[in-house]
Amino acid sequence: MKTIAIIVAGGRGKRLGRPKQFLKINGKPMLAWTVNAFQQVKSIDGIIIVAAADQLALAKKIRASKVIAIVAGGARRQDSVRHGLAALPKGAQIVLIHDGARPAVTSIVINKSIKAAREYGAAIAAVPVKDTLKIVDRRSSVVSETFDRDTIWAAQTPQTFTAPVIKKAYERLEHDVTDDAMAVEQLGIPVRIVMGSYENIKVTTPEDLAVVGIILKGR
Repeated sequence: MKTIAIIVAGGRGKRLGRPKQFLKINGKPMLAWTVNAFQQVKSIDGIIIVAAADQLALAKKIRASKVIAIVAGGARRQDSVRHGLAALPKGAQIVLIHDGARPAVTSIVINKSIKAAREYGAAIAAVPVKDTLKIVDRRSSVVSETFDRDTIWAAQTPQTFTAPVIKKAYERLEHDVTDDAMAVEQLGIPVRIVMGSYENIKVTTPEDLAVVGIILKGR
């Protein structure tokens, strides 16, 4: 198995009141939609699901022939990713890491990510931001700086790497990171951007859940 997707699905869904990965979207658990997106991509050889320890039974109900392992996650996202990397089969060459709460990812984005990782070693899906972004002082709520919007992209997943690159990044990781690219950046390795999709949203709020339901229903 050369190309493996690790789907990180250990979130608690605090803003949704329960584990969001198992909320129903159009009659099917969100995680099932996410897994199926990778299941349908021919170049994906295997899928590893990382779920919270107390949600493993729910994760095991997700049926897909390419799922090769379901493992317990850790306290932080980066701990869960480490557990997923530890479950990689021998011979894995390309590793995609994807949020379980992004069920609307498309095969186009997945395939572009794989192609870029093969060529450059590290690639992430991202989209240009539409809004103007500002830094605000937490105490005074006063704007202290405005970013140049033309240079700011919103990172998404999948974030895709050659296996040696992402393994080395997590072996040497000493600080908290908010995505996998940050771990690779700390090695000094350039991370390539591939165009993601504005439909590839991360479900965090009830409003996100409704929007994703409409997106998936239209496919």
